[in-house]
Amino acid sequence: MMVMRKTESHNYRVARTGTARAINRRIVLNLIRKHQPVSRADLARFSGLQRSTVSAITEQLIAERWVTRGASGNLPRGRKPIFIHLNSDRAGIVGIDLRPIMSTVALARLDASFFAHATIPTKGTADHFVAQLCRRVQGLIKAYPGICFEGIGVSLPGRVDSRSRKLVFAPNLPWNELELKQPLERATGLPVELENAANACALAEIFCEPHTDIVRDLMVVTVSEGIGVGMVFNGQLARGASGLAGEFGHVPVVEDGVPCRCGNRGCWEAYASTMATVKYYEQSLGKKTADQNGGQTSFGDIIARAKEGDVKAGEALRHMAHYLGVGMAMLVSGCAPEAIVVVGSVTEVWDRIEPVIRDAMARRCSQLKLPQILPTDSAAQPRLRGAIALVLQKHFNVPQIP
Repeated sequence: MMVMRKTESHNYRVARTGTARAINRRIVLNLIRKHQPVSRADLARFSGLQRSTVSAITEQLIAERWVTRGASGNLPRGRKPIFIHLNSDRAGIVGIDLRPIMSTVALARLDASFFAHATIPTKGTADHFVAQLCRRVQGLIKAYPGICFEGIGVSLPGRVDSRSRKLVFAPNLPWNELELKQPLERATGLPVELENAANACALAEIFCEPHTDIVRDLMVVTVSEGIGVGMVFNGQLARGASGLAGEFGHVPVVEDGVPCRCGNRGCWEAYASTMATVKYYEQSLGKKTADQNGGQTSFGDIIARAKEGDVKAGEALRHMAHYLGVGMAMLVSGCAPEAIVVVGSVTEVWDRIEPVIRDAMARRCSQLKLPQILPTDSAAQPRLRGAIALVLQKHFNVPQIP
């Protein structure tokens, strides 16, 4: 299907002489990343560029140590191809996954593989937490003096204002606003990229996962203490004018429903998040039983108990899955994605909850084709990979031509 793109005569940019070179460079670098080891001939075939152009670009990338030459291939006749690899050890990237209880700092290579981790409790005043985080990041970087770091990506459990670059909406954190960009940049001398966790996970789908090779329009639903949605349309992340698009977790799905931390009632997040599921489970036990279990249960406890045959834990997961389906039906009716990718520990019981999700969606989307629903392995740390992708996109994302 051909997609027409509107040209705005009052808002355009003239292409510079280096625009084509910059785009071609990123295309070749991205193809090497995706298809390595790969020959120059295959790069020309994949990209549609002239072989001479591909050769010039690869030589420049080799000189800058972005890629390296590998082994020679075997052909029955003619020149043997030399395979090109991404130089994953050229630089490091710092990824930060900020969560309401415990935050994680990780160091990764250019291929998004991790080689170091550290955690820090998410507590205290905002200034105290930021100071602790800066020290932890400094310590990790100093532990690897031989690596040149490209930047820091931060995945946040809330929305980031595109102008101020501050966290401005995070009902599950104890702070109204959080300034991270400038303190981290001052502490490390590295550029810092901030993004909502759902958007970061959507970027991880573009840069680290195979789904965007199959579909061009998908939505990522992160299920944790809250619910976030990242949107990829035509292979590009959709942020909205202010960067706050996708806050579906705080769209009411039950009129005059239970209170939500955002101040509204009946929000999707108040019924389908892990925190809501813990609350539902403990209420089903009764206060006396909950106290005997040592206070608040974790969502991991509910998963474990459901697997052991706990009926009430199983019902809590079914209740959660039903409302996940209710919210996803809203996404399908409003945005018609080809696929919905689910991120979170809830995917550990996917065989139990998927039928309930699909049933709830089918009841509300009877006239629409349901999209693929794809669970992401929580062990792959998609939030951290999303934080890494925030830095990767500066080098690998192919810019759109206005």
